[in-house]
Amino acid sequence: MNKPKLVLIGNGMAGIRTLEELLALAPDHYEITVFGAEPHPNYNRIMLSPVLAGELAFDSIVLNDLSWYQRHGIDLHIGRRIVAIDRERCTVTADDGSMVSYDRLLIATGSRPVMLPLPGKDLAGVLAYRDIADTEQMIAAAACCRRAIVIGGGLLGLEAAYGLKQRGMEVDVIHLGPWLLERQLDRQAAQLLQTSLEARGIRFHIGRQTQELVDDGRGRVGAVRLRDGDSVPAELVVMAVGIRPEVELAEAAGLQCNNGIVVSDSLQTFDARIYAVGECVNHRGVGYGLVAPLFEMAKVAAKHLAGIGGASYPGSQLATRLKVSGIDLFSAGDYQGGDDCEEVILSDAGAGVYKKLVLRADKLVGVCLYGDTGDGAWYFKLMREERTLSDLRERLIFGETSLGDGGHQGQNRGAAMADSDEVCGCNGVCKGTIVKAIKEKGLFCVDDVKKHTKAASSCGSCTGLVEQILSATLGSDFQQAPKRKAMCGCTDLSHAEVRAAIRDRHLLDIPATMRELQWRSGDGCSSCRPALNYYLISTWPHEARDDPQSRFINERAHANIQKDGRFSVIPQMKGGVTTPAELRRIADVADKYRVEQVKVTGGQRIDLLGVNKEDLPAIWSELGMNSGHGYGKSLRTVKTCVGSRFCRFGTQDSTGMGIALETMLATMWSPHKVKLAVSGCPRNCAEAGIKDVGVVAVDSGWEIYVGGNGGIKTEVAQFLVKVKTGDEVLLYSAAFLQLYREEAFYLERTVHFIERVGLDYIKAQVVDDAEQRDALARRLHFALDGVPDPWRARVDDAALRQEFTPLPVGRHRTQETL
Repeated sequence: MNKPKLVLIGNGMAGIRTLEELLALAPDHYEITVFGAEPHPNYNRIMLSPVLAGELAFDSIVLNDLSWYQRHGIDLHIGRRIVAIDRERCTVTADDGSMVSYDRLLIATGSRPVMLPLPGKDLAGVLAYRDIADTEQMIAAAACCRRAIVIGGGLLGLEAAYGLKQRGMEVDVIHLGPWLLERQLDRQAAQLLQTSLEARGIRFHIGRQTQELVDDGRGRVGAVRLRDGDSVPAELVVMAVGIRPEVELAEAAGLQCNNGIVVSDSLQTFDARIYAVGECVNHRGVGYGLVAPLFEMAKVAAKHLAGIGGASYPGSQLATRLKVSGIDLFSAGDYQGGDDCEEVILSDAGAGVYKKLVLRADKLVGVCLYGDTGDGAWYFKLMREERTLSDLRERLIFGETSLGDGGHQGQNRGAAMADSDEVCGCNGVCKGTIVKAIKEKGLFCVDDVKKHTKAASSCGSCTGLVEQILSATLGSDFQQAPKRKAMCGCTDLSHAEVRAAIRDRHLLDIPATMRELQWRSGDGCSSCRPALNYYLISTWPHEARDDPQSRFINERAHANIQKDGRFSVIPQMKGGVTTPAELRRIADVADKYRVEQVKVTGGQRIDLLGVNKEDLPAIWSELGMNSGHGYGKSLRTVKTCVGSRFCRFGTQDSTGMGIALETMLATMWSPHKVKLAVSGCPRNCAEAGIKDVGVVAVDSGWEIYVGGNGGIKTEVAQFLVKVKTGDEVLLYSAAFLQLYREEAFYLERTVHFIERVGLDYIKAQVVDDAEQRDALARRLHFALDGVPDPWRARVDDAALRQEFTPLPVGRHRTQETL
């Protein structure tokens, strides 16, 4: 007997959740066909921001891989868009001309991002932020651009801003509203959020309107002009100003649409054969953009498709649980309040906590939480139950665990919850369901709970609560999830596992490493290739072959690319010391090659800005100086003060010590940039306290500090050891830096390396173990022995200069990248 045919248009979260619910109820009822416009299986759109920020690989957010469709006999067409629905013939037509008939049709086309109708909106470098393709374009732009503007201070806009900032861009957010997230937060919570994001280096323009996107003269966006006349420079503009239901297909088919596909409480359109779920839907005049109501729709639609009937979707009571830049936010109900309301507020800006409860007639009607959102589900439950709160008033603001009713175990909220309490708002999973699954199915970790109950599998904000329930249920048998992250989407292996494999299997080049470690992509990507190249050459110096094409453009060209595609040149000046002859050569080069700007850097060197790529070898030759490595994941500079030779406060020769360190480390590549400084006395004029290695002279010798960082977030270096002689400074510095080179992950600064392994571990290797210290220093000297200066090598070798040969006239020059 032929099964009825079900066709799903839309391979996103709402549509596939409906199929999951349907398959659980009636696994063999339909012959199912799915069309998805994106060339991917179903993935968790909520987790795009960690992908943008580099915290997750795309594969880790896939919800249903291709094998899931195969196991359930689903005919999947990815990268295929449905262009027509014929309701009379009950067929759908795809963009490749293929036609499929249906007995039941489920539309889950979602929404599309709003693009403001501004002059310049079609310029290159102007993007929306909605799907993985947008995310990948933003990641690519961050690799070659410096300045980004996000238009829109809602959730997507802030996630985009944070992710681009994590990728190293300078980010401005332009928001027309009176405060950030005005639909989810009140003004005070929004101000706390803005202050926190500003501390991370993001700039805000609140209450200001965009008027025009300005062409940079090359068909790309170069700035954003505001209505008040100000302009903000930009190489990338991301519009995150809202979404609209994707209803064009439904409208063309004659279905009733009104800011969404109009559906009944059974999620049926007025055509009884056609159902719709998700962001494309208008139910009782309301459209929903949060995942929880979409999944509630999915349950009801699945029951009707399975022929069970009886289920009704009355609409959803909304609670918004967000995480922006690691900051937890929660709001529900009428959190703005009114004249007939009473507000209970707890505010501790120093601790980063803000709670606002709005009561009307002794009942909770609104909640706004910032920082500490653990009681959000409990407050939401009180709202839904419309419970009178006279008996809870004194402790209400302090949360559920403050009530002292005998049912709580310390601060474990999971243990305090009743079995009927909801844990996962996205998927509607209560505590009792989780506990039952733990006991009956033998679950021991969060990943197991996700797989069997769906709790914590969507936005992830309830993961901590699930961990608490596991801990309370299992006790010592609970398995804490290891803090492990894949190196990139091309592999499941972590950075540590890749480094270990290269060392243990004596791997010497990138192709062999990818074959041996079963890389998904034979070519790798812009994240893994530079990391693999560094791991190879640092693990097997003089054996592994450096691959210039696996370096970013700065390291490949040995100069720092600027926003206009030209380069800057920084010659080496050891310890900040130069000679009149070097200064004359620098001046002559600047005149001859019409260098746009000559600038003294913060690292006591001279930067020649505005150099054409093809002029680099000639400039290096005429300078006759070594590279200052002001462009790479390498030693950048050793900053010094004048020390005891000239300064009346100096206790040691800091300039000589700085020159000795820079001479020793001149050709050193490292996981990230490394900066050193040597101060001639504790007055610390060279700012040694915020350097990766800082050396401070004292009367009896030298103090060595490690792990400082003067970047966006200033980190003060930690004391490592005090030594008596300059030779010991060189020895301990070499040992620490070699340990960092051998064990840090690519793009991990020394401060983050020390945070990960602990200063005690560093001291055990470098300070306490003399044999290990000597061995580390020997390995560093071996690795650097005989390595030529990259400028001089390219001046002397015509083959190495091919990188700098101009393209023939008439060929298109693309933006430099990896």
